[in-house]
Amino acid sequence: MFDTGAYIIYGGEGVCVVEDIGCPNVSGANKDRLYYTLSPLYRTGKVFAPVDTPVFMRPVISRDEAIDLIRSIPHVSGELYEPMNLRFLTEHYQQTIQKYECISLVKLIKDVAEKRRYAAENGKKLGQIDERYMKRAEDMLYGELAVALNIDRDDVDAYVKNALATIEAGEEFNG
Repeated sequence: MFDTGAYIIYGGEGVCVVEDIGCPNVSGANKDRLYYTLSPLYRTGKVFAPVDTPVFMRPVISRDEAIDLIRSIPHVSGELYEPMNLRFLTEHYQQTIQKYECISLVKLIKDVAEKRRYAAENGKKLGQIDERYMKRAEDMLYGELAVALNIDRDDVDAYVKNALATIEAGEEFNG
């Protein structure tokens, strides 16, 4: 069970803060169950989730885990994934997103970046499905990294690029 004030990943909502634990005063809530009152960080509204919900929940990664993840990015290779059927592509991306693992999101982003590079070299554009899932992966990853690193979400991309430049220069990256 998470404590009030904890930052968690909750299903498709991404990063949420646990505002309360108890039975919310909303219609449809089972009075015999405990609920988390969650506040998504990157959109308005509230989510009332039973503490025993089957929806995926986990704590946001720590600062040290975020720094280790960034250090691992150069070792993640982007692959060109081009199934013949768009349904398979969508399923592949959806399965990756639903793992809710930062390293899987990095891999998806790098795969789509590789696909974008290949398309540009061949005078083509990246498909809408690729663009949509890359954006979703970036939103999920950057939202979590922002909380873990205690920086603004809009600064995550520059932070990661600067960290990678430091690593490429052979210097120690300590966050």
